[in-house]
Amino acid sequence: MKDGLLTDRQMEILRYRKQGLTQQQIADIISTSKANVCTIEKSAMENIRRAKETIEFLYTLDATHLCTIPSGTDLFDVPAIIFGEAEKINIKVKYDTISLINRIREARPQCCKARCICEDIIVYITDQGELYFG
Repeated sequence: MKDGLLTDRQMEILRYRKQGLTQQQIADIISTSKANVCTIEKSAMENIRRAKETIEFLYTLDATHLCTIPSGTDLFDVPAIIFGEAEKINIKVKYDTISLINRIREARPQCCKARCICEDIIVYITDQGELYFG
């Protein structure tokens, strides 16, 4: 990948990890230490996280702030809050309850601990009912 956010070595290690290899197995294959593989993998994952945040920001430029889900909210109460706020502005949310819960968990995993929202989540919505979380 030219001019991408991941180095060739990072992509190589992520491919091996996707195949189920351990860091030690990868280290043996590429003739380096397990600690080095760990460092490279951690850097790759950080680059991916930052890229995802950048893309989410780009998408929110075409979206409207819908609401903020406060820390301490039960995850299972969040869909009703979002559906209610979207209804007030006459936009139909693109997701059903289960899909919405899964979308939040995927988009903001650090904000969800079991069923509890542990950090405020800003919710944005497009005119088409697509949601983004900040």
